[in-house]
Amino acid sequence: MKKALIIITIVVSALILVVGGFALYLYVSFSSTAKDMHAPIDREGSSIRSEQINFDNNDPVSFLLLGLDAEEVDYGRTDTIIVATVNPGEQSIKMLSIPRDTNTELVGRGWNDKINHAYYYGGEKMAMDTVEHFLDVPIDYIVTVNMDGFEEMVDAVGGITVNNDLEFEYGGESFEKGELELSGKEALAFVRMRQDDPLGDSGRNDRQRQVIEGILSEGANISSVTSIGSILDAIGENVQTNMAFQEMVDMQSYESTMQDLQQLTLSGEHKRLHGVYYYVVDELDKARVSNTLQEHLELE
Repeated sequence: MKKALIIITIVVSALILVVGGFALYLYVSFSSTAKDMHAPIDREGSSIRSEQINFDNNDPVSFLLLGLDAEEVDYGRTDTIIVATVNPGEQSIKMLSIPRDTNTELVGRGWNDKINHAYYYGGEKMAMDTVEHFLDVPIDYIVTVNMDGFEEMVDAVGGITVNNDLEFEYGGESFEKGELELSGKEALAFVRMRQDDPLGDSGRNDRQRQVIEGILSEGANISSVTSIGSILDAIGENVQTNMAFQEMVDMQSYESTMQDLQQLTLSGEHKRLHGVYYYVVDELDKARVSNTLQEHLELE
């Protein structure tokens, strides 16, 4: 039996890709999971990218990863917004966490609002179009994750290890400074805390990155059919994507990108506009990040 190669569709708080070189049992299981996950979107593709992605040519590709609050899954507001670009030639992934209160135009609505309201008003399509317009970077695929499923995924890989630089309590869990072993429930609380962090969204983004890397690292080393089955069950029940099963299979060669995962940030400040607090991004810094992602996607 070939060793299963899993790069779990993150979501944050986990979730970037799910790829497999499976033996028959695992192939069939993953095919079933992929069907559960698949949610086609009435969208012709990116308005920025002129040519369709060709995985056989190892074209760079982008993902929008949305973590949905468990209580607001049916077109609720997104708790986590991450853009991930994957470049197999450079063997790297770049991830940008966008603060959910970021002020921007909601494409299709005609006015500015918090970026996490795009999913609330227009689902996956408006979320993809809005983030694409905000960054001037093509969004090829979207992955949405129920945050309850995030907890199940951490448990499915047997827990993860993180390094915590801030002592805090959240959601009934206590976190000391230093290296910590986290269960799924603890990991969910670890990434959700924001208000008591002096770094705000920036601090939470770093914790999200650690948990994502932990899930990917632990998941890639799992060879037990039982463990892999648990992961696939968690993904199938809590993850949706417009990426079809065959496209996932075609991305097997992209596994090497996990060797280099880089986190990007957007600088800005919180401001009160028309009686509402927003995160206002520094335009020069946004241009810098946009250029970095465009170069990573090898756009002309």
